Amino acid sequence: MRVAVTGGGGFLGSHLCEALLRRGDSVVCLDNFSTGDPENIAHLLSDPAFEFHHADVSVSVEVAGRVDAVAHLASPASPPDYLRQPLETLAVGSRGTENALRLALRHDARFILASTSEIYGDPLVHPQEEAYWGNVNSIGPRSVYDEAKRYAEAVSAAYRRTHGVDVGIARIFNTYGPRMRPHDGRVVSSFITQALTGEPLTVYGDGTQTRSFCYVDDLVRGLLALLDSSELGPFNLGNPVERTVTELAEIVLEMTGSASEVKYHPLPVDDPVRRRPVITRARDVLGWEPETDITEGLRRTVAYFASEPERLGASAAAIRGGQDETVPLAAATAPAAPSQTIPAPATAATGVATGSPASGG
Repeated sequence: MRVAVTGGGGFLGSHLCEALLRRGDSVVCLDNFSTGDPENIAHLLSDPAFEFHHADVSVSVEVAGRVDAVAHLASPASPPDYLRQPLETLAVGSRGTENALRLALRHDARFILASTSEIYGDPLVHPQEEAYWGNVNSIGPRSVYDEAKRYAEAVSAAYRRTHGVDVGIARIFNTYGPRMRPHDGRVVSSFITQALTGEPLTVYGDGTQTRSFCYVDDLVRGLLALLDSSELGPFNLGNPVERTVTELAEIVLEMTGSASEVKYHPLPVDDPVRRRPVITRARDVLGWEPETDITEGLRRTVAYFASEPERLGASAAAIRGGQDETVPLAAATAPAAPSQTIPAPATAATGVATGSPASGG
């Protein structure tokens, strides 16, 4: 099978590309590295079954030759990224999704959408099952991501009804693992970076808000199961084990042996208080459920972060203290890259990246 992966240079996208190659598929990776990292796919370039194209999917999605499936993962995925690139986030969720759907339509290909648990907003129903329509502030600061994904789901379903495109929708809950950027502002990466560099761990609110953390290998297995099916879904893909942010901080501190203290800051606007997926549909229909215990998953993730001390040091200042949600965290930037040529590795910097997003988180 030949699979086009938009956002294939991102954290999640690169792991999906790798998993597809491992099982014998061919991959066409499209990314412009606005939030992805060239290093994520550098090791794949020598594989004859892997193609890379520097592309902004909000403008067009063109792939020569046969395409059997399209996995649309392109989008900023962490709050600092989509708050830094609000219009680009809306563009990739709308025009980017439509362009990817047109590619699938032209090739009569399976299409899977990487949607998000943010579809549910700050949920009034707990835990969240797919039938819940959500509680989203359509004009709040986080709406650029929430509503972009809600539109992406709507247009994907419309293409299925109108044009018969074989669409599948995955609602992805908090995912973590190697290749996360240390400065991306997500709670797992921030805690590990802060613990390893001796910085105080930044907890927003009182730390009792919950998340459900799914290791990246488990999540990718879910995406592959969806890709190989003909199901629409949507399917919640995430770990149903719920943990408080304070619990996560305690685990990271113990695992790293860090003496970092924990400092509390105001909760950002519209930040969900509780988040846990019901995965009954994924279990029953796709035969999928997560397998990796959080201790093992975090051990692998900490080891990855610890292997990049220079990057950790450069990122520590960017995530120090409470972040005003209107002020972007440091951004990884990279120059444009021609086909099959990867730009220099991205590093944490204080500047704001420009260009439209085409990398999945």
